[in-house]
Amino acid sequence: MATAGAVSMAMGSLNFGLFIKPMGDSLGIGRSWFGWAQTARQGSSALTSPAVGWLIDRYGSRVMLPVAALVTGIAMVALSFLDGANDAWLLVVFFAVMGLVGMSGPGALVTSVPVLKWFVRERGRAISYMGLGIPVGAMLFVPLTQMFIDWWGWETAWIILAAIGVGVIVPLAAMFVRRQPEDMGLLPDGDSMHASATEDEDGDALGPAPQAVGEISWTVKEAMRSPVFWSLVATFSMVSLATGTVALHRIPDFADRGFNTTLISYATAVDAVFAGVATYAFGSLVKYVRARVLGAIGFLLLAIASVMTIYAADDFTMFSSMSVFGCGIGGMMFLQNFIWADYFGREHVGAIRGFAMPVNLIVGGIGAPLAGYVHEWTDTYDIMWWVGVGLMSSSALLLLATPAPKKRIVESLEWRALK
Repeated sequence: MATAGAVSMAMGSLNFGLFIKPMGDSLGIGRSWFGWAQTARQGSSALTSPAVGWLIDRYGSRVMLPVAALVTGIAMVALSFLDGANDAWLLVVFFAVMGLVGMSGPGALVTSVPVLKWFVRERGRAISYMGLGIPVGAMLFVPLTQMFIDWWGWETAWIILAAIGVGVIVPLAAMFVRRQPEDMGLLPDGDSMHASATEDEDGDALGPAPQAVGEISWTVKEAMRSPVFWSLVATFSMVSLATGTVALHRIPDFADRGFNTTLISYATAVDAVFAGVATYAFGSLVKYVRARVLGAIGFLLLAIASVMTIYAADDFTMFSSMSVFGCGIGGMMFLQNFIWADYFGREHVGAIRGFAMPVNLIVGGIGAPLAGYVHEWTDTYDIMWWVGVGLMSSSALLLLATPAPKKRIVESLEWRALK
């Protein structure tokens, strides 16, 4: 999953911003169209995520992940055939197709849910290891994307990146991905269902065989009746809206200010490197610090980075703003992947996240096109970016006020067995 996350950095996620200026200048397409493309991908993911989450719970990602890579790759190749401003609507359509199966970068259901299924005790560490794929992919593919654009043009760059993504993800997922440990006679965290019972010196059994750490799982209906579920939905929706106004448009904005495009690509890679470092650090700290506290710290880092972006006037400040933003994104990535299973258990986590994502994606998708329109009207992003700073800060406060829910334990076969 770390490898799949790394390659996803080449598939129109983090590297999309590098295409905005060359494609816009070549085709005569305004910035708002690129914002709508981002929104279309999130909107189509919002429509399909409940079904995708349920399918992953039921069948796993062994088929879903290759399908997602193939669909995304075909759409990327189609982008290379855009021929002018009249094709702007096709840009939006192709990005909507990319979002159908939900492989839209960090936090995607097809890459994150399987890890949640396989770990309970070591979930934080597992997520932190998975998160390391993002910085590796960014270090490799963001500079490569800019090189491909410089050497062969944006059209050929889309084709090459699509071939790399499909060529790596499809065979890897088909060979190695499995739904959950129970399908292979295992328990979460590598425990075995067939471990022998503990015995005393005379060979008498002292107790049952060791089991994985118990975890109470909520159904989708139970989770949706909890105020905590909707508080998390509101939190992630607000921060997604805020980051959508900054994350995509800061790259072309830096180019408009006269920054070297190659340095911008390196700074974008540094952003992802710090995101991976932060994800790893938060995963290591979650045993000692509550997840909501770590997440709030991440959201505040996003706010600080956005202010730095507004005032960036030299290369050092640009790199610094990208680095701090990456730390904040790392906190958000970790929280999104960790807190749903931590709060509601792993059994139905795909479906629960699938029902939460539509609101997150639709609300978050408003930010990118809105920022594009504001830029076209005022020739600056500052207004929207200050709004984003306020939303990020508010999200941090709301998250701190959202503790884990408490579920009344019902009489079930599993609970009776434990008793």
